[in-house]
Amino acid sequence: MNIEVSSVPIEHKPVLRNMFELYRYDLSAFDGRDLGEHGLYDYGYLDHYWTDEHRFPFLVRVNGQLAGFVLVWRVPRENHIETRMSEFFILRKYRGRGVGEAVAHEVFTRFPGVWSLSVDLRNEAGLRFWRRIVGRFTGDACSERHESTSGRVVHEFNVPARERMEAIQAP
Repeated sequence: MNIEVSSVPIEHKPVLRNMFELYRYDLSAFDGRDLGEHGLYDYGYLDHYWTDEHRFPFLVRVNGQLAGFVLVWRVPRENHIETRMSEFFILRKYRGRGVGEAVAHEVFTRFPGVWSLSVDLRNEAGLRFWRRIVGRFTGDACSERHESTSGRVVHEFNVPARERMEAIQAP
């Protein structure tokens, strides 16, 4: 299986926008979000991924076929940059086949440093997925905290530079 994670040029924004509807539909089972007046879910930040230098959109393909997307946001802090997994979506057809893990690991290694990602507590499958994926990637060197106000679990971890990671993973 050939898995590709590639940046999304602005001319392919409609492709990502269309897939975003599938993603929001999946999440509506947990967050209860309703469709807007035009029959679509609204995501007010999508355009920012082509205008904000700290945001990065990626499309996922499996054997050349569209399979999902990833939205990454790098948030400048006082003494570091925190990288956030803003949105992560793999089509149901490709779930449970290692695609999500391979994509997550690829995206993590593209942005070394401090990472955070959050999952709705009601999304039990998402919680299991991220606990497993982040745990494997970091060797369980991650923290997890519950935000009672947002009803989310936040995973925080550090990704070393690629050269160091390769040295760590080598036998």
